[in-house]
Amino acid sequence: MTGVQTVTVSKEEADIRLDRWFARHYPALKNGMLQRLIRGKNIRVNHLKTSADYRLKENDEIRVPPMDIDCKKNEPMRLSKADEAFMKSLVIYKDNDIIALNKPAGLAVQGGSKTTRHLDGLLDALRFEKNEKPHLVHRLDKETSGVLLLGRTAAAAAKLSELFKSRKAQKIYWAVVKGKPKLLSGKIDAPLIKAGNKQGTEQVKIDFENGRPAQTLYRVVDSLAKKASWLEMFPLTGRTHQLRVHCASALNTPIIGDTKYGTSDKSTLGLKNESLMHLHARAVCLTLPNKESLFLTADLPAHIIETFHFLGFNEKDCSDSFNYFKKDGC
Repeated sequence: MTGVQTVTVSKEEADIRLDRWFARHYPALKNGMLQRLIRGKNIRVNHLKTSADYRLKENDEIRVPPMDIDCKKNEPMRLSKADEAFMKSLVIYKDNDIIALNKPAGLAVQGGSKTTRHLDGLLDALRFEKNEKPHLVHRLDKETSGVLLLGRTAAAAAKLSELFKSRKAQKIYWAVVKGKPKLLSGKIDAPLIKAGNKQGTEQVKIDFENGRPAQTLYRVVDSLAKKASWLEMFPLTGRTHQLRVHCASALNTPIIGDTKYGTSDKSTLGLKNESLMHLHARAVCLTLPNKESLFLTADLPAHIIETFHFLGFNEKDCSDSFNYFKKDGC
């Protein structure tokens, strides 16, 4: 166990969240313990009380208290051969700076009090020739599938984070929803705020007075009468559960399988996998620092493919997505 340390944030690690900084440097530190240390002011930034989601700046000073844990950040975790093969099977793109995965539905990106198996805990399988654990750049909900980007180095992760922050990284989502929006395309402008529900869990709702700006462009690609629709969505902001709330509350078409925001609709469509979330991060388009564009697409998961077949939807009916939404000024 070492004494109190003060660590200065480097330029390469600026703009990452405090909790992610600790995940990089102190991988054995559990999230629950980190939260307690922050609440107890044992961890501070620039001598001030902070929060886990604080985004670090270059030359910030982090107070790190004594911790009796293994802090060897470059020592890979021991993973089974099955886990290594599983993680490598998710890779859809790799270069010197970026790894892109097609995350399956049901796999959490990071751990929590009741989540022991998660993507972050399996990333050591993707060290490859750099021998450095990749870094998370953004997140997807546990039950959402699709494109997820990783930075292969801290510097690459910081650059990717900046691309998302400056909207030079754009995302397209596909969703299958119950019902059909009144308008076949449009812009949802509905601010969101975090609030608890009756079960005591965190939930997000629309609040035009106190909510944070949240905007989503959408279009109906296909529909089966008024029973179900295939939506393509282009989020202009990145709020927690934004697309799920906008579908359920703004369009009145909850995403199939969304038990948190679609619980008021008890109707069924007779789908085999109706209990599974039908939200997929279909594509990402990046404008890289060298001005080149990188376009990545993730194949649909099996349960959404089966739903498409059941409802008569055809993937080929949707193309040129980014250019379509750019016509609306994004």
